[in-house]
Amino acid sequence: MPTSSASTTDASSKTPAAGGGVQSLERAFDLLERMADAGGEVGLSELSAASGLPLPTIHRLMRTLVACGYVRQQPNRRYSLGPRLIRLGESASRLLGTWARPYLARLVEETGETANMALLDGDEIVYVAQVPSKHSMRMFTEVGRRVLPHSTGVGKALLAHTPADEVRALLARTGMPAATEKTITTPEGFLDALEQVRTSGYAVDDNEQEIGVRCLAVSVPNSPTAAAISISGPAGRVTEAVAESFVPILQGVAAELSVALANQSPA
Repeated sequence: MPTSSASTTDASSKTPAAGGGVQSLERAFDLLERMADAGGEVGLSELSAASGLPLPTIHRLMRTLVACGYVRQQPNRRYSLGPRLIRLGESASRLLGTWARPYLARLVEETGETANMALLDGDEIVYVAQVPSKHSMRMFTEVGRRVLPHSTGVGKALLAHTPADEVRALLARTGMPAATEKTITTPEGFLDALEQVRTSGYAVDDNEQEIGVRCLAVSVPNSPTAAAISISGPAGRVTEAVAESFVPILQGVAAELSVALANQSPA
């Protein structure tokens, strides 16, 4: 891995953090996460304002991250997440999907419908795991598929507790194209849907991504990265009536998956 003299000149690089770690590493990862939260590209002054760190410290950390390939400096002198992070993210997503599969399999056993796990990756939803239903008529979502949050149950579950101004900013970046005639296509309508998620504790995709398909979703609490699980199936089977029995199952599995992820061990 490339090294940078900046890593040896920053006095904080050898300062122990409160938890016994290295402070400069904690700061570097915090900056990467703040960059991701900001859409992947920021200026040093923005990072300084958000993190509370002085500009010279941020500059030294960013120089090291650039040298290692985890950050790129753009021609406009702003900084963006670098391509070296892609391999790490893909590997982590695959592992996360592997850990989730036993829990999704239990969802299939208890509900009879296809179970999915999805993450919020930037402004998009990416599906990282799926266990299909045993029904002859079932729903398939390709692992690795990316969709926009406004037309999915998992998207609503993932954004339900995001501040309204951040949701509006995301929707402005992605647009709100209609996947079906039932897709929500206005920010106000989507914010209303998020309020319903907060009230009910679960999200619904009612023919909004694909006609004839209904989905119930919940977020995974305290997940190390924003994650949600869902069950999906024909609208004739995944009705409002079955939601009363399916949602507690989803919530229970999500809570157990949360503990497993926190312990970094499979079921």
